[in-house]
Amino acid sequence: MAQSHLLGLPRIGAKRELKFALEKYWREETSQEELQQVAHSIRQQNWSTALDKGIDWLTVGDFSFYDQVLDTSILLGVTPERFENGKADNLLDNYFRIARGSAPQGSQVQPSEMTKWFNTNYHYIVPEFNQEQQFSLNLDLLQPQIDQAKDLSSKVKVQLIGPVTYLWLGKSRDQTDFNKLGLLPQLVKTYQQLLNHLEQQGIEWVQIEEPILALDLDDSWVNAVTQAYTELGADAGVKLLLTTYFGHITDKLDRIAELPLDGLHLDLVSGGNEQLAEVAQNWPKSKVLSVGIVNGRNIWRNDLKSSLDALKQSKERYGDNLWVSSSCSLLHSPVDLNSEQQLDDELQSWLAFAEQKVQEVADLSKALNHGSEAIKESLQASDVAVASKKSSSRVHNSNVQQRVAAISELERQRKSEFAQRKNAQREHFRFPLLATTTIGSFPQTDSIRQARRAFKSKEIDEQQYTQAIQQEIQQAIHEQEAIGLDVLVHGEAERNDMVEYFGEQLNGFAFTQFGWVQSYGSRCVKPPIIYGDVSRKQAITVEWSKYAQSLSEKKVKGMLTGPTTILAWSFEREDLSAPQIADQIALALRDEVLDLEKNGIDVIQIDEPAFRELLPLRKSEQPQYLEWSVNAFRLSTAGVADTTQIHTHMCYSEFNEIIDSIARLDADVITIESSRSDMELLQTFNDFQYPNEIGPGVYDIHSPRIPTKDEVSELIQQAAKHIPVDQLWVNPDCGLKTRNWDQVRPALKNLVDAATEARQQLTA
Repeated sequence: MAQSHLLGLPRIGAKRELKFALEKYWREETSQEELQQVAHSIRQQNWSTALDKGIDWLTVGDFSFYDQVLDTSILLGVTPERFENGKADNLLDNYFRIARGSAPQGSQVQPSEMTKWFNTNYHYIVPEFNQEQQFSLNLDLLQPQIDQAKDLSSKVKVQLIGPVTYLWLGKSRDQTDFNKLGLLPQLVKTYQQLLNHLEQQGIEWVQIEEPILALDLDDSWVNAVTQAYTELGADAGVKLLLTTYFGHITDKLDRIAELPLDGLHLDLVSGGNEQLAEVAQNWPKSKVLSVGIVNGRNIWRNDLKSSLDALKQSKERYGDNLWVSSSCSLLHSPVDLNSEQQLDDELQSWLAFAEQKVQEVADLSKALNHGSEAIKESLQASDVAVASKKSSSRVHNSNVQQRVAAISELERQRKSEFAQRKNAQREHFRFPLLATTTIGSFPQTDSIRQARRAFKSKEIDEQQYTQAIQQEIQQAIHEQEAIGLDVLVHGEAERNDMVEYFGEQLNGFAFTQFGWVQSYGSRCVKPPIIYGDVSRKQAITVEWSKYAQSLSEKKVKGMLTGPTTILAWSFEREDLSAPQIADQIALALRDEVLDLEKNGIDVIQIDEPAFRELLPLRKSEQPQYLEWSVNAFRLSTAGVADTTQIHTHMCYSEFNEIIDSIARLDADVITIESSRSDMELLQTFNDFQYPNEIGPGVYDIHSPRIPTKDEVSELIQQAAKHIPVDQLWVNPDCGLKTRNWDQVRPALKNLVDAATEARQQLTA
């Protein structure tokens, strides 16, 4: 019989129960025991649902209180030395100190660096290594999950991040770089101890994940995989399912096939069905082949007929050794489509969230074992949905298509080169050296949320809602002027989310009530759905920006989200290429940029925090992506005058390899995350001799900790070692939406004071 399993399930709960439990615990409103009870309930619900829908194997280890990579660090005893000072007397609070710098118990400390998980919007906590790194098992987070799952089923599969990927994800923070692979022999021994423990627990299968196999790896890392699994597979005592996702591994299949492994998982969604032919030539039919054919990263219903056709040949070859699964963890999907009450019937019929994807995996396995008749109703519903989506009149707009077809290269070019624009802007704005600003958002207060809820429920009318938001804008402007910032923002009080807000103002987008997806920790996002051609309905931000500018003599930035980020942080349609969708969005944003300029807003920020995120994992595919993503940004910004200053913002990604493309965006000012990584990113900008202006973040807003003036000063001084002072801006890492005013006021005051002091020191 073909077997069904899942690589992982959402851990936030159907109504974001984990988010609210975490935040209550951090505010010391609930106990650790109550937090653990919520976690236990979410896992119980996930596993019970999987079993009820017909999934054969329960996956354990996919749950996390904050991040799966941080969980692995705890499992392996990797705790940076600075967290030993002022530590709490319990594991969970020390765990949160590493993630966010603060917990109910233990002193505040600078948290570990956070960055994007491959090409997703999920963030992980970067492991920190040193040359004398020691590893030791700590099962306190994992063991309770194993015990809980074993009460539900005898078929329990444990999920682990593999040792080679774990090393690849980490970095040295306090020492000069060293070869991380030198730590592999000791790390493998620790994994052997872990696998032995799991064997003693009666675990038969371990899903050991090595997603770096989807990357272009040099020989040293490929050899490391061989070394690790030659040792681990030799006498593991448990069966190892080597798990890959986010791309193809055809270039490494011959090496992988030689390893003493018991199974292999492939991502057919990102890697393509053509992998199956390569696998049949390399992977023994005596071993398990797990096929990830249900998309774990998008929300469209699976074409069950096409999936069955793709699986049949593998079933003939692998028989009972064929497993069916999602392409990757369903962590990246919303929880349950059945919670949605406001989507129309046609659109809803096209969709599948995590619970529906679980059913699709179970159905495909059932059909392979018992024939198509066994899932007749599911197949019929799938066929109807596929046909409906293809023929629906709501998907295509001829006016949008014609406008995209008519785009000229001149529309993607600023009127003058940056050197000329810089002189014009300095004469026009006369901003001080080391000008201070923020990234855009200010705290989302209870009054903002109450006003938004009241407006949506029609308890207040549009005029009352506008007045409520204007009051928030007034406060944001007043606070910034009192603090002494040089370039202000309106605070984005009207926005629920930086992508969802814009999607609501654009044709071709749909929205959910409960389509939440975890980004990191308690931070969840609700991506809009791009189902059709995109165009702007009307001006989106102009009135809010005009109002904010009327309140101050200082410049107030217009704030927009860029085309690549809107695309990346939405669930995109599958019938149109990403470049075409990006250009549609870019044209809508271009209209907004020009309207802002016409209304006197001549500092405009178009954020692209996801610019690095969509970068293909394979180098051969990257130039094409970088070309169209740069072109889309330029299309949205290039129509303005030389004296209009275009800003962009990027955060929590590694930019070293794409610095030339960042320069080709031709933004006048770029702001970037850099405080958690001690400004190390600036070396890249220095080596490249980045020509435009840059604002390295000097305030880590993802931690509740308030940086001191001296700490900010030190970061400014570090930045000045890499970037000429006349190119530098001073700003936080990211928007301040998730913080509160009691944290924001002193932090920004320290930022402004440090910048003022640095102006005097660096120009003396």
